[in-house]
Amino acid sequence: MSEFGDGLDPALIAVLIQLWRAADATPDKPWSLAKLSKQADMQMSTLRRKLAVLKDADLVTVLDREDGSGTAALTPAGLHLCGEIFADGAQADDPS
Repeated sequence: MSEFGDGLDPALIAVLIQLWRAADATPDKPWSLAKLSKQADMQMSTLRRKLAVLKDADLVTVLDREDGSGTAALTPAGLHLCGEIFADGAQADDPS
């Protein structure tokens, strides 16, 4: 069981943490999928699957380009959810 409860995919939480960090670090600029993949320590194919789930839940926006690159950012609903989840310091790896 994760600290976030039963049934939550730890990989989804990892992506949300990185998107939350991105929103804090660069609120006006979404992070590239390559940066998210590296920061979440996740293969690109896995990241894309997790982003698809979060996009279907209206928690993220994803921009896919023809060259395979892209960006992702939290939606207002995603920002609200992450604020609720991570507001008490759940992202211990973030030094800020």
